[in-house]
Amino acid sequence: MLTPPQSEAGRFTRTGKLTSILGTAGIYVIIILLLLVGLGIRQLDYLSLANLRSILQAVSLLGMCCAGLAFVVFSGNMNDMSLPMTMALSGMMAIQLIPYGIVVSVLGGIVAGTLVGVINGIMIGKFRAHPIIWTLAFNLVLSGLVRAAWGGSQIYPDTIAGQNETAQATAETFNLFARTYYFDGALPLMVVVMFIMFVLAQVIFSRTTFGNKLRIVGSQYEVARMSGINTERMVMTAFVLCSLCASVAGIFYASLTKIGAYSNGEGYDFRALTAVLLGGMTLAGGKGTMVGVFGGVLVLGMLTNIMTLIGVPTFNQYVVQGVVFLFIVWLNNYLEEKRGHA
Repeated sequence: MLTPPQSEAGRFTRTGKLTSILGTAGIYVIIILLLLVGLGIRQLDYLSLANLRSILQAVSLLGMCCAGLAFVVFSGNMNDMSLPMTMALSGMMAIQLIPYGIVVSVLGGIVAGTLVGVINGIMIGKFRAHPIIWTLAFNLVLSGLVRAAWGGSQIYPDTIAGQNETAQATAETFNLFARTYYFDGALPLMVVVMFIMFVLAQVIFSRTTFGNKLRIVGSQYEVARMSGINTERMVMTAFVLCSLCASVAGIFYASLTKIGAYSNGEGYDFRALTAVLLGGMTLAGGKGTMVGVFGGVLVLGMLTNIMTLIGVPTFNQYVVQGVVFLFIVWLNNYLEEKRGHA
């Protein structure tokens, strides 16, 4: 009974690996082209340590989100639209818990954000809610709850700490998270955390049973279910990992701005999906690698950096990013249709 599904699973795995290799190669060709454009604008200054660090630091929060969102996209669930409020909630909760110490603050923020992934995972994995509709609606619900809980106001680490000296020291430590550098300022902590997330995610995708099963779930959900794979648990885990990474990004975001606000994660849902799709993953699921996704993150970072260097206004940059997103989604759907008719 299980032989046909297992055969199908092997075929999808081999096809997925070939597609991933081609997609990864393509994104790094784009990176080389953008590098040449940058050299043409700034010459050797573009390759300076300061500029390269600036690019990596600018995309570190996006990269953290992509490291988690890749699991959702890979599982065939397209996107997590609750990602912005997951970031905002984790950052605000972390700031609110500052009087209880830095460990409680950070863990509390991560737990609060990860809980969003648990709820998403249950509703989408077990009850088969539509991933886009559910997470978009849940994002709106979370937005209302966060505004109600904090009275629609922003919160600040220093204000929450008050006059308590211990809490003030905790607030200072919290604010330093996004301003910690290694090797004489060459390597920001945020970039280190992003790299660690990508390495762990790549290991999970390529070296674990979970990664292999998730590929089958994303490629052919019914095949995975008939093969005995616990599809509900796989989808739930994907959303939990997504929210976990977004929570860490949300805490760094709050540390960077020294503000906890419901608007902290705005736009990261579409920007993260753009980077993931640029990196070779597809909305249909089951294809791509974290090496490719990292390339997608770099492309967005380099594109923004180049537009800033040539003086493109911020709002015009949003237009360019939006056009890139629309093009990638169209191309993604077009290629999937071509594969379906092949």
